[in-house]
Amino acid sequence: MQFHFNREKILIIDFGSQVTKLIARRIREFGVYSEIITPEKLQNLKDFNKIKGIILSGGPSTVTKYKFQTVPKKLFSKKIPILGICYGFQLIAKLHGGKIKATKKRREFGRAAISEKRKSPLTKNFFQSKKNVWMSHEDAVIKLPKNFKIVASTKDSRLTIIENRKKNIYGVQFHPEVTHTDNGNQIFKNFIFSICKIKKNWNVSSQKNKIIQDIKNIVKKERVICALSGGVDSSVVALLINKAIKKKLICIMVDTGLMRKNEFKHTFKIFKNKYKLNVRLINASKFFLKKLKNIENPEKKRKIIGGLFVNIFEKESKKIKNVKFLAQGTLYPDIIESRSSTGSKTSKIKSHHNVGGLPKKMNLKLLEPLKEFFKDEVRVLGKSLGLTKKILNRHPFPGPGLGIRIIGNIEKEKIKILQEVDHIYINELIKFNLYGKIWQAYAALLPIKTVGVMGDSRTYEYTCLLRAVTSEDGMTADYFSFPKDFLDKISNKIVNNVKGVNRVVYDITSKPPSTIELE
Repeated sequence: MQFHFNREKILIIDFGSQVTKLIARRIREFGVYSEIITPEKLQNLKDFNKIKGIILSGGPSTVTKYKFQTVPKKLFSKKIPILGICYGFQLIAKLHGGKIKATKKRREFGRAAISEKRKSPLTKNFFQSKKNVWMSHEDAVIKLPKNFKIVASTKDSRLTIIENRKKNIYGVQFHPEVTHTDNGNQIFKNFIFSICKIKKNWNVSSQKNKIIQDIKNIVKKERVICALSGGVDSSVVALLINKAIKKKLICIMVDTGLMRKNEFKHTFKIFKNKYKLNVRLINASKFFLKKLKNIENPEKKRKIIGGLFVNIFEKESKKIKNVKFLAQGTLYPDIIESRSSTGSKTSKIKSHHNVGGLPKKMNLKLLEPLKEFFKDEVRVLGKSLGLTKKILNRHPFPGPGLGIRIIGNIEKEKIKILQEVDHIYINELIKFNLYGKIWQAYAALLPIKTVGVMGDSRTYEYTCLLRAVTSEDGMTADYFSFPKDFLDKISNKIVNNVKGVNRVVYDITSKPPSTIELE
């Protein structure tokens, strides 16, 4: 389901960066509508009347090769302000006569300090002294394009921000869209309001009625099965579709045996009794456990779980009859991390069970009303739909559940151990008023047994890993800094109450370079 609005917009051309969608998100946060398209789709775009600004994203390609991703040169003659980011910056330089060199020995990855060389409408209120920005590139612009000026550079004199104010073309080598860049939002604020001069025209909660109408137009008189897990995303999808088609919606909750302790049946009752949804609960835990036996590879786990879900939904659809659609709570971060290199320049990070984990041939058509939205935007929609806070504020939980938090083989004993550890961890976070300060927290069971001592006796049991991160959208994240006394208490409580665990470790890695989940 695509959202195309007849309104002024900022157009983002995606060259395959993992964080392109963050650019759209930053712009939407300022109340301005944005759309993302690929360079291929740009070739066929004829109507530029509503486009008030264009952003060229980063990407893994290089302009130093004979063939490289590009845009038509005529794009720069349309008198539409243009901002290039990372690869987009290098592309602007290349197309305007600048020189770019592959500098593998002097790559810039991570934070870098830049200093201002001249004033620019793009950097108003951005600089105070030296600014730390987030770099991720090997190539560097070593010769300034004709009629461009240097706005800022790094200590080794690399061109970091350039401008052609007369043509309203700007370029930044760093990524202002990630939280690692100090005050990066100011770059976008300056570009969309001061340079593009666009007015605010976007509000997430106001999109509710349009999504509901889109669902009506797509589904028409057919029936829809909704994969309802009880998480924020699938819950919002269920409520939206219920508003659109009422009794033609059948929600199915599949108990895979890989969910949190006691959570599934409790959530089932909420949807059945509070929201009066037509919900069916299917216990398939033995089936899932059997199919996952001796499977260690995380990609195989995801694909098996995704395939089993679809098999169950298609089987149920035959019982119900006249079902044409399978609805899911897929978000954009799920899609971007599941992209393969085939047909896309974006590197594949991992498959999500409801995206890359789905079989190629399905009898049901996918209905994904939220696939253009971020988690925080979905929460806004959920609030406008009256979704209970207990679900609305719930941390993200992966579709494959504990299946990807048990590293290595999945066994019934391991599931039980992890459920107990997770139950203690999450409840302690709530008890100490930490849950709401964290974007996502979970426990994982590592395939490691270590020696311990309990009651003067030797133990040889599993190691569990705890993870908690702060984030705005899941695309980038930092680990949460727990008070030492909390870590002491949670470690003691887990080891003393969960038989099978004698060691607790805490993950202090950010994203990037890691992902939030281990698998």
